[in-house]
Amino acid sequence: LGTPVIALQGVTGLDLRELSAMIGRQLPFFSVIIPFWLVAAYAGWRGVRETWPALLVAGLSFAVPQWAMATFHGPWLVDVVAAASCIGCTVLFLRVWTPKAATSAPAVASPLAVAAQTVPTVTTVTTVTTVTTATTATTATTATTATTGTTATSAPTRDAAAVFRAWLPWLLLSLIVFVWGLPQVKGALNDLSAPKIPVPFLDGIVLRMPPAVQKPTPEPAVFLFNWLSATGSAILLASLLSAPILGHGVRDVVRIYWRTLRDVPGSLVTISAMLAIGYLTRFSGMDTVLGLAFAATGPAYPFFGTLLGWLGVAVTGSDTASNVLFGNLQVVTARQVGIDPVLMAAANSSGGVMGKMIDAQSIVVASTATGWKGSEGTILRFVFWHSLALAVLVGIFVSVQAH
Repeated sequence: LGTPVIALQGVTGLDLRELSAMIGRQLPFFSVIIPFWLVAAYAGWRGVRETWPALLVAGLSFAVPQWAMATFHGPWLVDVVAAASCIGCTVLFLRVWTPKAATSAPAVASPLAVAAQTVPTVTTVTTVTTVTTATTATTATTATTATTGTTATSAPTRDAAAVFRAWLPWLLLSLIVFVWGLPQVKGALNDLSAPKIPVPFLDGIVLRMPPAVQKPTPEPAVFLFNWLSATGSAILLASLLSAPILGHGVRDVVRIYWRTLRDVPGSLVTISAMLAIGYLTRFSGMDTVLGLAFAATGPAYPFFGTLLGWLGVAVTGSDTASNVLFGNLQVVTARQVGIDPVLMAAANSSGGVMGKMIDAQSIVVASTATGWKGSEGTILRFVFWHSLALAVLVGIFVSVQAH
């Protein structure tokens, strides 16, 4: 929906299309790398060697539309179009190409696979006592097969209508989010209902001072309650439209929704707390102190400024929040050290997305959705080094752009 870039433009005053285009010259290179990175993390370099043609198709079919949309269209719907292109091209490619040595298990034991062995499972085993030795042996074999996650039966065939019905919720979601992301639609929904609520005893009271800004500037503290144009409303609408298609009535929808609410209170509290930390760093001036410290690096600032965006997302859990926190600071510092402000504002967002995988909200949501509650630390330890390595690569890339 372009919200992070739009927010970045709002705090920096830079041209929206220029910001979008600059990000479109940074992230597509990493979009090509990510499929290879994922398979290498899971199946090692042997897995990459066996599947590299498909990985290349997946990466390029995402990166090229991502670059084109960001450059010629603007920040709206960039990754929605890129994701649809990636899925379609990869599916079509796999209809004409298959790996020479297809395997059903990782080529190497990845750290995540090893960590998974320590996570409690919810497998139910039923023991059946029989008087036939052969039957007992068969039962034992079946139990072993179930626990190892492999099956000897062939995949069932499905007709085209069943496949289409299975994909329909995703198609509806993509379509509705696409429409919701159009500036005209978002503007119309905000006109219907998007009250702005000033925060008492805070709005306009905190002053942001030089050198973070050119002159003393009151910091606004206004809560925009854009509940109708929010992405969550689009997702809710898509789910309600999908329910009858999948054969769920009103009672089923309410029951599933209530069951979900019971599963996510920890996630909701964590996300709210992390967002609160983001606002705390902003209004206490901690973000300014960090930014000025990075500014002291001089010619190396493009690298460290990119890591500042990464740190902002890791702490706040939101690329939008990080852009609001550090966007203007990046512009001020870039001008002080003689670097293109558009480049550094874009780097704040590009570096930030590499921190998304280690923020508390993402990890808590992932553990909740996959039934890995209590294993957040295991997930964080595994993905942290991948996140840092990617952020460093983005920093190096931005440094090359700057110099």
